[in-house]
Amino acid sequence: MKKTLLAGLAVMMLAPLAVQAATCESVKADITQKIVANGLPESGFKLDIVPNDQVDQAGGQVVGHCGNDTQKIIYTKTAGADDATAASPKTGTSQDSQ
Repeated sequence: MKKTLLAGLAVMMLAPLAVQAATCESVKADITQKIVANGLPESGFKLDIVPNDQVDQAGGQVVGHCGNDTQKIIYTKTAGADDATAASPKTGTSQDSQ
């Protein structure tokens, strides 16, 4: 009985770490969908997940955050983007109210 309880407790303690890794990718995917829905082709931009302390080095615009606000998602327009459709993307994160 105690072994089962300890195993369950260990799983519950490690689960947030596994969810956190998937969360950044899912937030990035959500933002990608919103930008594409606004008319910009996926080839016209890139999104990078960077630690908070590297945001200035990444360049681009912060369009989201993840990892319990330890990482930011940076939008950068690529050379193939049309200027008329690539104006500042109207995106949010899955953590914003909808």
